[in-house]
Amino acid sequence: MARYSNKHSRIVALAKVVLPLVSLGLLATLFLFARGREYEPSLPFAQVDIEALAREQRIDGPAFSTVTRDGSKLYLSAKTVRPDLSGSSAINSTTITGGLRMPNSGSIDLVADNAVIDGKSKIAELSGQVEIQTSTGYLVSTQRIAAMLDMARIESSGHVNATGPIGTLDAGRMILSQDAQSGAYLLVFKDGVKLIYEPKERGDRQ
Repeated sequence: MARYSNKHSRIVALAKVVLPLVSLGLLATLFLFARGREYEPSLPFAQVDIEALAREQRIDGPAFSTVTRDGSKLYLSAKTVRPDLSGSSAINSTTITGGLRMPNSGSIDLVADNAVIDGKSKIAELSGQVEIQTSTGYLVSTQRIAAMLDMARIESSGHVNATGPIGTLDAGRMILSQDAQSGAYLLVFKDGVKLIYEPKERGDRQ
């Protein structure tokens, strides 16, 4: 009887740890299905080492993807994700890579050291060394950006440095969003923009 009680106690104790973490995995994939008709995102939590999950409270190699209201495809992947210990609905991620593919064939790719992804608020906040590469030839570096999960909008909260076809520039912040009137996707630099114009040499105009 005592042996049965000890085994039962161990199972209950393990369940108290594993079940909340499995809930974390489900929470992290909720926004995958916002508009998933165009493609089917994989479920990175299908094969999980339950004992490692219970011991380390993390998930390795998750991938998130969704289609925004304007038809853009957003995807993010991380080295690891962990639950936010504050008790909020957010998850903390490390070593982020991702991108945004717009309906007009424009695109961006991004990398960041860290991210906090809040499925409830539909926002991913990327921080550390953040780099954004656009299909129009701009490379933007900054310390923090916020990317909406349900629409094509990325905004920095502070200073940015960028290099592109026309030269290099510094600005207080940047916003990538869809223009409400034309429907075009615009990369706008604001607040004290300083541009160093670097025209191409004739030999480069091939």
